[in-house]
Amino acid sequence: MTTPQRQGLPASLGWKNPKTRELRGGFSAKCLVQTGLLGLLEVEHGFMIPPGGNLQSPPLISPCPLFIFIFLFLFQIIQDRINSHITRNYVMWNAQPGGLYALPQFSTSLADFPFYYLALGRSPDKEFTAVIQAVSPLFSQSQPIIKLILAVALSKYCTQIVVLWNCDKPLPPRSTWPSTTVPLSVVEGEHKTTSSRFFPYDLIRTDAVLSLDEDTVLSTNEVDFAFMVWCSFPERIVGYPARSHYWDSSKGRWGYTSKWTNEYSMVLTGAAFYHRYYHYLYTFYLPASLRSMVDQISNCEDILMNFLVSAVTKLPPIKVTQKKQYKETMMQQGSKMSRWADPEHFVQRQACMNSFTNWFGFMPLVHSQMRLDPVLFKDQVSILRKKYRDIERL
Repeated sequence: MTTPQRQGLPASLGWKNPKTRELRGGFSAKCLVQTGLLGLLEVEHGFMIPPGGNLQSPPLISPCPLFIFIFLFLFQIIQDRINSHITRNYVMWNAQPGGLYALPQFSTSLADFPFYYLALGRSPDKEFTAVIQAVSPLFSQSQPIIKLILAVALSKYCTQIVVLWNCDKPLPPRSTWPSTTVPLSVVEGEHKTTSSRFFPYDLIRTDAVLSLDEDTVLSTNEVDFAFMVWCSFPERIVGYPARSHYWDSSKGRWGYTSKWTNEYSMVLTGAAFYHRYYHYLYTFYLPASLRSMVDQISNCEDILMNFLVSAVTKLPPIKVTQKKQYKETMMQQGSKMSRWADPEHFVQRQACMNSFTNWFGFMPLVHSQMRLDPVLFKDQVSILRKKYRDIERL
């Protein structure tokens, strides 16, 4: 393995043994990842540690030396003093999740971060922006993405729809897209990477983001209900398709499963709400090497976002009403074109679980056995008394 670059890296943090990724001082690269210091060194000094390698991921890791935490906080405090116009206040440093996850470059106002809403006694605005990832050519008005746009546009909480055109084919003319009651913007990515779906675009001005795959099938009722649940848990990912992780003791590594069980630890971003701040964290907090890995395989960006949000909140995502239609639709569409039907897709996701764990230095995902359904869902009362009537008909 090639020795990583150390441009501008303090001598005290140099490599002691590049093969084992042990640094001077007797602590490992995992320690830097665990504290968040690695991301800072990558940004500030070009310090790189390649993912994977021969480093295994045990379910628990040893704590980092105290002086690493002290160095990290001193580093950030000095930065705040130098850039006094964008500095964290005392609440950001002393309230969960801590100053390292509250980036002042995004905002210096507590009200702009999802994890301070409860302490401030405020709730999110009742509006959201839908962001749809488009990777397939648009040939007809009967394609799933057209039906999805029309269903989402009917939500009374939707203020705009943004289509990220990441298809290799040229952008279709404006007349090809359906007419909607809310603004519809089509953005063509310059590099058309997988991670571009989580870029903090300026045109996304609402706190809530509804992330969607182009082949997702959702009714307006499902969109509205999931959004209202998110408004009660704005710091978490809230959505429909759930997945889980587990520790495979026989292989000594983390596993990924899509089986329907009694618990889950991830909600895929093909149909999920989250706060727009996580776009900023994904783009500017995570190291470029992680995003590059995701872009190279065009996979696992949803897993990485779940890792990030759970690392920040120390909480699981929230799954709403079981959606068998989502799984059945993916299987039908996957016969020829969907990535879900590709066996290599699942193998890559297994590998991503362990690569991401290596980078974070621990397993941030948290299991949950909670699912939220509408009140009166499946209850033996008149359908006219139920608010989200269409959900039961799906």
